[in-house]
Amino acid sequence: MKFFKLIPLILLSVLAFGQKTYTIKMATVAPEGSSWITEMRAFEKDIAELTDGQISFRIYANAVQGSEKDVLRKMKLGQIDAATFTGVGLGDIVPEVRILDLPFMFRSSEEVDYVYGNLFSEFQKKFEERGFYLVGWAEVGFIYLFTKKPVTNINDFKNIKMWLWKGDPLAKTTFEVMNIPAIPLEITDVHMSLQTGMINGVYISPYGVLALQWFVRTNYILEYPLTNSVGAVLMTTKKLNTMPEDLRQILIDETKKSMRRIVVSSRKDNLESLTVLQETGLELVAPKDQAAVDEFNAAGVEVREKLVGELYSQELLDKVIRLLNEYRESHGS
Repeated sequence: MKFFKLIPLILLSVLAFGQKTYTIKMATVAPEGSSWITEMRAFEKDIAELTDGQISFRIYANAVQGSEKDVLRKMKLGQIDAATFTGVGLGDIVPEVRILDLPFMFRSSEEVDYVYGNLFSEFQKKFEERGFYLVGWAEVGFIYLFTKKPVTNINDFKNIKMWLWKGDPLAKTTFEVMNIPAIPLEITDVHMSLQTGMINGVYISPYGVLALQWFVRTNYILEYPLTNSVGAVLMTTKKLNTMPEDLRQILIDETKKSMRRIVVSSRKDNLESLTVLQETGLELVAPKDQAAVDEFNAAGVEVREKLVGELYSQELLDKVIRLLNEYRESHGS
């Protein structure tokens, strides 16, 4: 009789022991100790609890899996299941997404949220068609120009040897339109190139320039962001489809919530980093005058028009501009 009473417990133990588990190998350039990794570690624990340990993560931080191109190749081979990407890596899969990186387009984070939110489903479908699931936006944030010599208008760039992310068609077009001398380099070569004087200007978020220590070779920050840099977390649809529907939905829902927390935290980090950078001695310089601002904005419009048909359609550009205008009209901006 005692044995029969134990049968339900034995069955439960067998079922639990035989429960299939899923390990997601995730790559990111974010360094250990950053707010991004801190959030991901907390998210990792939450997912383990919500799925009774059926889903776990193996996070590769500090770009140990290589550049975005390296990670993308590994994802296609099934060696990596998920990763964070900037617009450069995202654009290698879906070129149209680079429309969210256009220079001098967004004026505030609220505009970014409005446009990103309205385009999420559209881009999610485009990524799925190419074997990737767009889990959520994880933007890099507003990108500033850090230079050795002060820049207050486009003409001042004649004194700057700017870094150009190798293989980035958007940055290449932007610098060509603005007549900015630029040297193509992989992101991993930037620090050394700043030290040797090969370049004396970079474009990056305030938090990023601190984390990568690029700021030590620059003196000035142009107080007019070049762009807001899109970022996202992608997972291979192949990996996602190995999971049962209930686990898959938990993962999707919780990851999207985590990405939003990361975006909010990242924006806070960038604002605080601007203050820290000035405390270390970097000088924040404003555009020379309204004419300089108008010149920057005109360059942005020219870049938008030049890339129609190369990265995105006129229809998509019109849609983004319409969304921006909708937001600005409804918020008095």
